[in-house]
Amino acid sequence: MTSKIKRRGFDPEDVKSFSEENVEKLRTAQEEVQWLLERGYKIKPVIGLIGNHYLLTARARTALQRTTSTRAQYEMRKSSMLPWRQARDGCLFIDGFNLIITLEVALSGSVVLLGRDGVLRDLAGLRGTYKVIDKTEKALELIGRELNELEVPEVKFYLDSPVSNSGRLKSRIAECSESWNMPVDIELIPNVDAVLSKMGRIVTGDSILLDECKSWFNLSKKIVDDYIRDAWIVNLE
Repeated sequence: MTSKIKRRGFDPEDVKSFSEENVEKLRTAQEEVQWLLERGYKIKPVIGLIGNHYLLTARARTALQRTTSTRAQYEMRKSSMLPWRQARDGCLFIDGFNLIITLEVALSGSVVLLGRDGVLRDLAGLRGTYKVIDKTEKALELIGRELNELEVPEVKFYLDSPVSNSGRLKSRIAECSESWNMPVDIELIPNVDAVLSKMGRIVTGDSILLDECKSWFNLSKKIVDDYIRDAWIVNLE
């Protein structure tokens, strides 16, 4: 059955919100948000204050919130990121929705944010609902290709079971991974974050998980760099 053609995470207003001029404004705003965060201010009121000052759109404010942390957090995340030569040393534990949706957004030509921690994030927003689209199979194909190139011996996907269509995505991953050169396990669990936050060798772009996990691989960034050269990347690094 053919999946519906859809641009994951696309908003027509993004052309204006993330124009060259507005991205420069966003970078300045990010510096000010980071300065306040490092002095103990909470991020939500800070985003409101800075967003109002620079007249940022709702999408730009979301981008600011998702890509801004303290310098200490940036440095800690980079220190726990594993080099690619270690990918072959054991199983990778993948935050399934996080990785797949980011790649679907990149393949859709929608905005992908590059933060100062070197991590790609999207503006799609899960909110408990998910639908397989025409970009899903391509995203899975690229994941498999990259894992094979890295000689990963085994992978395990974790999907949040409360999210709609998580079972369907599990089936799609199982079908697509039959051609991968490794065992692939897919597990539906109630709370993926609670499990991955205690583990090492995880794959995610979730800031909370990156701050809590033992170690991680920046797989979405590598896949986009290697295979999605025309991705719309808003660079806030």
